[in-house]
Amino acid sequence: MKYAVVIERGPMSYGAHVPDLPGCVAVGETKAEVCALIREAIELYVETLEEDGQPVPAPQAYELIEV
Repeated sequence: MKYAVVIERGPMSYGAHVPDLPGCVAVGETKAEVCALIREAIELYVETLEEDGQPVPAPQAYELIEV
């Protein structure tokens, strides 16, 4: 599955969250670090849902808009 990830640059770090997975977030010092961390967070989030017998949300379609 492929989930949309929102990455934001702050004054001293990067943050990432997954709109389809509430509470699935990561923070890192670099964009590369936050990308690796959010990938791990998604994997753990999905594994936890499966272990608890909960449904895993399907990824929703998103369109990137360049402005």
